[in-house]
Amino acid sequence: MQAILAVTVPFFALVLCGYLAARAQVLPEAAIPGLNAFVLFFALPCMLFRFGASLPLVQLLNPSVLAVYLAAALLIVFFTIAVTLSARIHLKDAAFGALVAAFPNTGFMGVPLLAALLGPQAAGPVISTVLADLFVTSSICIALAQAHGAGDLRAAGLKALRGTLSNPLPWSIALGAAASATGFELPGPLNQIVRMLGDAATPVALFTIGAVLWRAGRHAHTRTPVALFLPVALIKLFLHPLLVFALGAGAIALGAPLSPFNLMVLTLAAALPSASNVSLLAERYGADNGRVARIILSSTALAFLSFSLLAWCFGAGAASSVRPGA
Repeated sequence: MQAILAVTVPFFALVLCGYLAARAQVLPEAAIPGLNAFVLFFALPCMLFRFGASLPLVQLLNPSVLAVYLAAALLIVFFTIAVTLSARIHLKDAAFGALVAAFPNTGFMGVPLLAALLGPQAAGPVISTVLADLFVTSSICIALAQAHGAGDLRAAGLKALRGTLSNPLPWSIALGAAASATGFELPGPLNQIVRMLGDAATPVALFTIGAVLWRAGRHAHTRTPVALFLPVALIKLFLHPLLVFALGAGAIALGAPLSPFNLMVLTLAAALPSASNVSLLAERYGADNGRVARIILSSTALAFLSFSLLAWCFGAGAASSVRPGA
């Protein structure tokens, strides 16, 4: 456990630092969008490009990994909608609640955290989950949210997909995969720039998560009772990883080419807290961003213990020495 905490404590501490800095106005609120833009459009794409360029294409787009993860994500989405939809929580709010229940913070937190905890080989499965959530999970949930009161699910889905295609993260992964497949290497000075920006991604992204969480709570339009947000956070932290593990173990038992290492990575990725950017999406689409912000905040606070405990149960401290195919 000590080896695991040596990795997880700094990650979650940086999130807390960002939250406290924004709350104390050491980081001005007006600076938070710029900080977020730096991570989203510069630092994180460079980090993902470097990971993509260093990994075989089959590790980035493993069909077994994608199938297990997507099956679990879709089950979580529709289960969460089914159990939360009510007279008080309409389809739009239920859809965004389902999105935070199924969309872990793999981009800003998961890739660097799991790579640090399990070794660089963990980046491939985690990047696969990033693509699955950006293209499928988020598109479906946003389409359901937009279809509320409109009825045109297909048009809403296409609009959500267009929004996903404007996100730089899938393109940086695709460019990294293309570089890996062709053996292309960036020229020296350009490679150094990409390296420097990629190295900045982890600390700045974690700090930004905390600042974004503070901002989301500050601008929440409603005060949400605990009973309306805590159960969704628990679905995210406990039911989601349990379902991923169960489906993956079942797939392995049926002979699917899914290694135990990849299953461990997928399960730990699902155990991450909810993606912080969903609060911005909820605000943009006019959903109950107060409820969404509290789900994200509570899942992030609880994940320090739940994620660390699950990693310890997997023996993750020694897992970095395990080969991906083992």
